[in-house]
Amino acid sequence: MIKVIISGYGRMGHMVEKELQKRGIKLVEASENITGTDPAVARECVCIDFTTPEAFRANYPFIAQHFKAAVVGTTGWHDIEADVRKTFEAAGTPLIFASNFSLGVNALFAAAAKASALLKGAGYTPKIEEIHHIHKLDAPSGTAITLGKLVEKELGEKPEISSIREGEVPGIHTLTLESDCDLLTFSHEAFSREGLAKGAVVAALMTETVKGVHEFSELL
Repeated sequence: MIKVIISGYGRMGHMVEKELQKRGIKLVEASENITGTDPAVARECVCIDFTTPEAFRANYPFIAQHFKAAVVGTTGWHDIEADVRKTFEAAGTPLIFASNFSLGVNALFAAAAKASALLKGAGYTPKIEEIHHIHKLDAPSGTAITLGKLVEKELGEKPEISSIREGEVPGIHTLTLESDCDLLTFSHEAFSREGLAKGAVVAALMTETVKGVHEFSELL
């Protein structure tokens, strides 16, 4: 059975801890300073990272060099994705990352990609709206960016993305595809962050048999 160290012990870190407990997976440490981890301990553990974009940018070289594997749910760093991939590949450390680890959101991605491919060239205009709690630092969300890239690839049209920050909303993502004749709507609403934690732990278990760098959606 894997052993885990959580990087970032905020609300998501606590959710991941509860999911690990449910599955009987050992949590070695929950850290706000992952670079202070003993490298000998890190080498036996999977790092599950839910921090901030700034923290991950600073920490990923240490994680790649010292941990057995990594699962990254932090968003807002994909402008340096190529560098992150190279660093983990060079270190031989498996990495699974996602803009959203929710299984439901990944089903949304699949449905949106299929519908967009079917409608390519048929005169549909795509739009995405994402709503999150006021504490979320990045906008648009990583999930909305991923959804937008999928739609653009399959439909051939780049969606307009709008971001709303209000209250304590865990996350709502809505894609519309509109033509002169009709309107299609695809939407996912998270009731809590529990789905993200479940998916992240599923990904951590996947690192036992996966090599290299992968987006979570590729492995489902």
